[in-house]
Amino acid sequence: MKIKFIILLSIISFQLFPQTFNYPKPDEGNITGGFGLNWIDGKPHYRFGFQPEISFMNFGVGLDLILDFEPSGKLRKENFNEFSDYLSIIRYLRYGMKDEPVYIRLGSLGYYSLGHGTIMNNYNNSPTFDNRRIGLIADINFGKFGFESIYGSFGQAGILGVRGYVLPIQFTSASNLPIISNLELGLTLISDFNSLARVDSGKFDSNGEFKVLKDGGDVSFIGFDVGLPLMKTASTKILLYFDYNKMIDFGSGIATGVQFNFNGPGLLSLSSKLERRINNGKYLGAYFNSLYEIERFKGNAESNSYITKVDLVNSITENQNGYYGELLIRVLNLFDILGSYQRLDKAPNSGILNLRTSIEPENVSFVLRAGYDKINIRDEKDIFKLDDRSYLFTELGYKPIEYILVSVVYNWTFTPIRDSNNNIISFEPQKRIEPRISFVYPFKF
Repeated sequence: MKIKFIILLSIISFQLFPQTFNYPKPDEGNITGGFGLNWIDGKPHYRFGFQPEISFMNFGVGLDLILDFEPSGKLRKENFNEFSDYLSIIRYLRYGMKDEPVYIRLGSLGYYSLGHGTIMNNYNNSPTFDNRRIGLIADINFGKFGFESIYGSFGQAGILGVRGYVLPIQFTSASNLPIISNLELGLTLISDFNSLARVDSGKFDSNGEFKVLKDGGDVSFIGFDVGLPLMKTASTKILLYFDYNKMIDFGSGIATGVQFNFNGPGLLSLSSKLERRINNGKYLGAYFNSLYEIERFKGNAESNSYITKVDLVNSITENQNGYYGELLIRVLNLFDILGSYQRLDKAPNSGILNLRTSIEPENVSFVLRAGYDKINIRDEKDIFKLDDRSYLFTELGYKPIEYILVSVVYNWTFTPIRDSNNNIISFEPQKRIEPRISFVYPFKF
């Protein structure tokens, strides 16, 4: 029954394929700017935005300048109250595209998966407007070997991960054999060096500042994986894979799955994945997920209490196996649709859902963009309940004339809670509603 639910939910859900960014084509760009009335937790703010993008050969640049003014005319302090806020004006600097021999991106990192996604899956380094971060992705493929890597944030200690891989048979005389010659072996190392990632003991002082009394060190994983493409043509790929992962000082897990990709010669592309996860006690698969930056540490100065994601892992005393499913449908110039869902067999609050869509048909006057993430889903009735486990983005717009978009944006996101020294100790939900008018001008050169 759970397998059927995963497949059904993937079919009806809406998500851009993880790690896919809609960059302008080479030697093209667009200038986007606009203004609106942004209601943040019921308080009105006047918003001005400027988001130009340009691609030149293999290079690309995207900016994201957002200014929210209070009715008094003062700039909302949360827009620029730390150094990373100024850096985040650079939405991205990039070289190449994902799956090209060289791909480098500096900036916001949305929905990045390392390897087969069994340790890091759909990781987002900036799940909140008020604490946007600058990170780095660097993937290089030398043909017979290569690596994928991520650094979560330059503003503070955080996630550093790398996966190296090699096609060993390509170095032998059997390199032309079908199927087996493309066997791939991988080694993954991921650590979170944030000081709050693993707190063994701590408390809040009289000023509301959290003090770490006993630091448990970093949170680290090591993983080994094997991938075997059963079919690999210009349009179709079928991949079998097996991953073994170990959380250092804790438990371990195994994941095995099959991935199918089809890039049709016409309008349709399709990608799907079905995976079985076998988790031992004190282990959690896909630990670094879309809301990990929210889950890492949650503190409450009033009750002098805190909880970390490591505490959740420590509470797992028995094996927790489950399924993960993912489906992408992409119709050229019309829409991208994808959904992914995880559910463990015996854990009622183990559901993880990632949903995205972008429906922007050419020469059509309407636009729909939407995204939804939820973690720790208890049951299917809990899926679409907005709370401190949810992130939602929607924009519905209409183009009355060329280059002008009138839309309404709704965000259920998070805002940081800070102590007396401006350190982030937790996050709380934040609701944003914004009617806006945007100017969108594409250009070529």
